[in-house]
Parts: sequence; C-alpha cells; structure tokens
Amino acid sequence: MTDVVTLGCRLNIQESETIRRHADAAGLGELTVVNTCAVTNEAVAKARQTVRRIARAGGKVAVTGCAAQTQPEMFAAMPEVALVIGNDDKMRAERWREARAAIAQGGKLAVSDIMNVAAPSAMPAQVQEGRTRAFVQVQNGCDHRCTFCIIPFGRGNARSIAPDDAVAQIRRLAEQGFREVVLTGVDLTSYGERLPGAPRLGALVKRILRDVPDLARLRLSSIDAAECDGDLLDCFAGEPRLMPHLHLSLQAGDDLILKRMKRRHSRADAVALCAKLRALRPDIAFGADIIAGFPTETEAMFTRSLDLVDECGLTQLHVFPYSPRPGTPAARMPQVAPAAVKERAQRLRERGQIALARYLDGEIGTTRVVLAERGGVGRTEQFTPVRLNGDPAPGSFLAARFAGHDGSHLIAA
Repeated sequence: MTDVVTLGCRLNIQESETIRRHADAAGLGELTVVNTCAVTNEAVAKARQTVRRIARAGGKVAVTGCAAQTQPEMFAAMPEVALVIGNDDKMRAERWREARAAIAQGGKLAVSDIMNVAAPSAMPAQVQEGRTRAFVQVQNGCDHRCTFCIIPFGRGNARSIAPDDAVAQIRRLAEQGFREVVLTGVDLTSYGERLPGAPRLGALVKRILRDVPDLARLRLSSIDAAECDGDLLDCFAGEPRLMPHLHLSLQAGDDLILKRMKRRHSRADAVALCAKLRALRPDIAFGADIIAGFPTETEAMFTRSLDLVDECGLTQLHVFPYSPRPGTPAARMPQVAPAAVKERAQRLRERGQIALARYLDGEIGTTRVVLAERGGVGRTEQFTPVRLNGDPAPGSFLAARFAGHDGSHLIAA
C-alpha cells in the first residue's frame, strides 16, 4: 500500500485518501507520497525536511500538493525526489498510471497549469474520524488575491461541485452511518459562483438539510467574513441541525492592514457579523485565523487585532506569524522585524488561551449534546472537545454535564 504523508490543511487530508487509492491502483506501492502545504515558508521547509527524512530511511519519494504546484522546479531539483505531480493532477487516476513510465524514463515533472482547471476533479466522499464525522469538499480554489497569500496559485481559481452531487454524496454518508458532515473548501462562501444559476452556500445548506433528513449534524469549515448570504443566516437562525460553530477568516483587526492585505471586510464588518450571528444563534462559538506581524503593522495596529478577540467573542485562534511568500505583493512591502513578529504571535496566542479558558469556564455546570468519537472523547455542537466518562460507542449522542476542563477539553461529570 502506498504511504502518503500529509502536511497542511483539512483539504490535503481529504485528498490524500484519493491519492493513496490512485497510486495503489497504478502499482506504485513502493512510493511514499508527500502531500505538501505552501501557506508559509515554514510549511515548505517542513516539506523538504520530510522528503529528506524519508529518503534517508530508504524510501522513494513523490511530492505533490500546494508547494509542489507553486515550486515544482525546486522539488524536482532535489535528488531525493523521484516525481513531482501537480495539485490537480494528483486527483486524476491517469496521472498516477503515467507516473511509473515517467519515473523509469527519468522524468520528474507532471505539473499542469492549475489556472486552466475549470471544474473540480473527482473527490472522495468521505474522510473518517472514528466513523462519526465525514468531510465533503464542495469547493476548491480561490478567485481573490489577498496580498499575503500564495494558495490561489497552488489551488487555482474557484470551482464548485453541483448541488446534486453534494446531496448525493451526503445522502450516501448518512446511509453509511455518519452522524455529522462538514462542508469544506478553499473559499467555501464563494460556492456556486460559476455553476448554472449561481447557487449560494446558504441555498446548498438548505437543500442538504431538506433532502437528507437522516443527517444529524451539518457543519461548515472556515468561511470568509465578507460573504455570509441571507439563506445561510436563515439556516443558523432556524435549522438546529446546522451546528452553531464557525471558523472565520479574519486575518487582522486594523482597517489599514486589512486594506493592505486586500481583504474585502473591515473591522466593523467582522464585529457586526459576529454580533448578528450571535443574536440569531446565542449558543454559537467562533474561531478565527489571525496573522501577526503583517508588513507595516505598528504596535497600535497589532493591538487592534488583540482587541478583536474580545470584541468578536472568539474562543479558538489559529495564529500565523507573517511569512513572506515569494511572488506575493506583501513580500515587497516594508517588513516587520522577525523578533517582533514572533513576539506578537506569542501575545496573540496568549490572548487566545485566555479567551478559550474563559469560554470553558463558562461551560462548567452546563449540559451539552456530545457526539462521541473514539478513545473516550467527543465534540459538542460548538465543536468543543470533551473528555467523556468511559468509552461510549463512536457515533452515539449523549447529554454530558461538565464538571471542569483541562485548558483545551471540557471534562464530563
């Protein structure tokens, strides 16, 4: 069986299942495939380190993913690499069938122009977590050009699967016993823009909940704060099967920095969206991505990002120390000193820990419905991890009252 080492985001994790199947079917079991991330310089460095580690152990390495798409020649120049395959190519069975001959003939590069890809390639219907939760990728790519971001050049332009296909996948998953489905994408709220009739994400959510009545929980992955359509707001207000949890792509709390990032929302927009959603669904919980040390960021500007944690009521932060990506506009802007970037990222993480602890403190004594996973853990509707008593069956729902927490997990009484 082909070994696939996955780096980076949830989409990569999901896509690795398809990569493994295609490589196995092509008879490439001797390969180790490294499915890379390109979101930061550190992510690319980690990919190179992983390749070298595998090669030292005697493995033959193929490299794919976002870093392979954006920097194919760099990976092809590594003597440890037998094959570099592009981010769209990796999802196509024929590319893996062609790989054996390419390797035998000394060829390394199988990377097509992802900007010419107009439709999503076939996606797996599921990624399993203890047979309780499945992830369905309904969207890929991004049409926006944030000044710090390399991902559109690794993922291509925005494209979506048809609503019929999404509903059919989710219906099969519900029939297989999955209790929760998470809709994923690179720019999830751009869903449907190029489909006939341009259906929005909210319309897709409404249709899934209507047409798959046996699905117990539907959850969204990260969304853009600039795009939350009326149907989606209606779903949060009136559909209890749509989970009260959102991870927001906020990135900063200062308007000038947001403008220099080429983001499409303001600080006030972010605060207003969180307030509106909380009014519609009082039990909703928010996470967010925030970048520390973006070029030109002053201490006062950074303080506004710190304050955004409390103003939006964020409870889970993904903090990214700014990393200049070659070829992006932000890499040409005046940079913040690396020591200051590191220090600000640490302060932001500490503020996030304070916010999380405050949220967990507030959950003590309450009772929530928890979906049990393997190993005696589970998740609330707000996606908060819970340590359960005993080891309940994965996929079972139980009402848990919380006696305390350990700083990251609630602890059931």
